[in-house]
Amino acid sequence: MNKATQTSSGKTRRDFLRDSMLISGVGLGGLTVARAAHAAGSETLRLGLIGCGGRGAGAVSDAFEADPGTVLVAMTDVFEDRLQTARKLLKDKYPDRVLVDNERCFVGFNGYRQVIESGVDVVLIACASKFHPKYMAAAIAAGKHVFVEKPHATELPDLALVEKACNEAKEKGLSVVSGLCWRYHEGVRETMKRVHDGAIGQIVAIQETYMRSPYRLIEFEEGLSEIAYQYRNWYHFVWLSGDDIAQSLIHSMDKGSWALGDIPPLWAYGVGGRAASVGRVYGDCFDHFSIVFEYPNGVRMYAIGRAINNCYNEVSDIFYGTEGKCDLLRHRIDGKIKWEYKGPKSNMYVAEHQALFGAIRSGNPVNNGHYMILSTRLALMGQLAAYSGRQVTWEEVLTTKFRHGPEEADFNTEPPVRPDQNGIYPVRMPGVFDYRKQL
Repeated sequence: MNKATQTSSGKTRRDFLRDSMLISGVGLGGLTVARAAHAAGSETLRLGLIGCGGRGAGAVSDAFEADPGTVLVAMTDVFEDRLQTARKLLKDKYPDRVLVDNERCFVGFNGYRQVIESGVDVVLIACASKFHPKYMAAAIAAGKHVFVEKPHATELPDLALVEKACNEAKEKGLSVVSGLCWRYHEGVRETMKRVHDGAIGQIVAIQETYMRSPYRLIEFEEGLSEIAYQYRNWYHFVWLSGDDIAQSLIHSMDKGSWALGDIPPLWAYGVGGRAASVGRVYGDCFDHFSIVFEYPNGVRMYAIGRAINNCYNEVSDIFYGTEGKCDLLRHRIDGKIKWEYKGPKSNMYVAEHQALFGAIRSGNPVNNGHYMILSTRLALMGQLAAYSGRQVTWEEVLTTKFRHGPEEADFNTEPPVRPDQNGIYPVRMPGVFDYRKQL
């Protein structure tokens, strides 16, 4: 096991690609960036995975479904058991496409570099969100195409690194696809196209909701260090995840932003807090958010998020216009024009990878940089507004140097927060917390 700084013609396109690989006897030789097109899809694309949790393993499965000419050759995680669990799960399901031997299993905080350097063509990044900017930038610097999960940063200053990496990808002809998956849902795309064409007139207000039960709670185990526990349960620590607003509600705000033409708002204010989710497993995150964004044309977007058990749940995107209303997820428009999408169902998780691999193979790069950066800023803007109780301006979002945790981190890092004697972590207090001051 390799360890890095370890401390604890009638045929479908799919048939064509498969047969082409068999005929050509394609091996595992790496493909150079200079080759803009990959022989009309006849060559194998080698994938490397950074982050072996459920979303990482899911990204590999989606990639395999999207393009049969892909194989997984390298994996990394900071926890060996998580890496091995994911490798076994994927190997059992795709025995001929998971080609990760022990020498390409990298454990530790430098494993991302070893994956990037292991001859891969595409890097899939689905680890704790704090590390997305750094790993994405390293992959693009090394000439790799990238799929990176949302959010694309947990700290606003790190979005400068993301923006620089996306610009570098454009210069190099590399593709960058974001995990903001609704952009690739066929029904949503068709509905949004009609909204942009004026089917509901001018948008006057948007309501975005993402209300559900808490996600992926990891209990503390005796013998685990505090910092290791936070990495295990990273979704529930602000410095690692960006809070639930950046993990879930970001999808909804992204769709609202899309409807408005992906322009930034002027300001935001909001409320949020911890109402019912009490216990060590909930870390220092809020369990509800409600944010108001105002745009230059006076339109407001109202974004409501909640992650509490035993409550009413809803995920919806409602656009109100001068000539009607759009229910985006039901693919329905009511008003002067009545329309409903009746086309085929879409697996957006697969579709985003189809876009990535199609772009690589055709030599026509795709780059989601603009909206992946904008929507991450919206999420972190709303986070600061709720934490502080202040009105946050877009100018502040672009210039703040505030961070919730350290810029660099590993198993030796001092945890930014610690639990009290009851195992409860402190949460931000509106009216007291001030992002204008460094922790």
